[in-house]
Amino acid sequence: MQAPSPMTHWQRIEAALRGDPTDRPPVALWRHFPEDDLDPAKLAAHTLAWQRQWDFDLVKFMPSGTYGVEDWDAGTAYRGSANGAREVVKPAVTRTEDWLKLTTLDVRQGSYGRQNQALAAVARELKGEVPLLQTVFSPLTTARKLATEGLFADLRRAPDVLERALRVITDVTIRFALDAIEAGAHGVFLATQLASYRLLSAEEYQRFGKAYDLEVLAALRGKTRLNLLHAHGHDIMFDLLADYPVQMLNWHDRTAGPALAEAAARFPGLLVGGLNENATLLNGTATAIEAEVREALAQTGSRRLVLGPGCVVPIAVPPASIAAVVRAAAAA
Repeated sequence: MQAPSPMTHWQRIEAALRGDPTDRPPVALWRHFPEDDLDPAKLAAHTLAWQRQWDFDLVKFMPSGTYGVEDWDAGTAYRGSANGAREVVKPAVTRTEDWLKLTTLDVRQGSYGRQNQALAAVARELKGEVPLLQTVFSPLTTARKLATEGLFADLRRAPDVLERALRVITDVTIRFALDAIEAGAHGVFLATQLASYRLLSAEEYQRFGKAYDLEVLAALRGKTRLNLLHAHGHDIMFDLLADYPVQMLNWHDRTAGPALAEAAARFPGLLVGGLNENATLLNGTATAIEAEVREALAQTGSRRLVLGPGCVVPIAVPPASIAAVVRAAAAA
């Protein structure tokens, strides 16, 4: 069957989701804008400039990765990370009893409020012409950022206390996600950083992670057009995540696995990946980047794939590397 040409962004994504031919493979890359991402107007301006420069098929909104803990008094800073991410420098939870102090938040104020204020400005300019996803961190990911590595001890020795805190965090996460949809997002990029066998057992993630992730997604049912799950890290619990009610799945396929070809048989939706954001995009030649694009498409038969990074693109990736991705997709 001959694919229509040219397609709109939505047509291209929706055809890829169905497994139908597309005029070219969909492409989406995303990056942080450190320091400026604290200002809603500057974050919106950077997001729009990035999209206007590259015309990606999906806009993954890029707030600071610590926005979800700052209203609970965690101290954060940008300390020159290559990927532009802020870090927690003062955890909000340093003792087990601190979990009991977490109270609900008004997600239209403070750090939470600024993210959807910025997203709304972007949505007005994009006018719905391209899928727009707000970044939402899984409740357990937010809990880890609140306590940093102390989370793991509390999870095992005071699980009831942690679950009480996760109830508060989940309710706030749901309200924030619903506000994002009202602000103009078409769905969420739900990021989990703990569905890894290096950190937790499957049973632990089922109880403290997946149960709350599914609550967030259930609250969005019927209100979104596209949701994307991002599984961060190595040795991820792929099969435990593959039945999440999301249309798209993104993970470090090039550095952590499983490979795209294997994942295509284990997840029924749209895969997002194929690009090594560090070794290839940051340090590779245009020829190497174009070859990686072709190899990713070969793994999937050019179906059910959005060409994208395994995680956020380093801020030093040169425009020529991004242009090579776009060029290789157009030639496919």
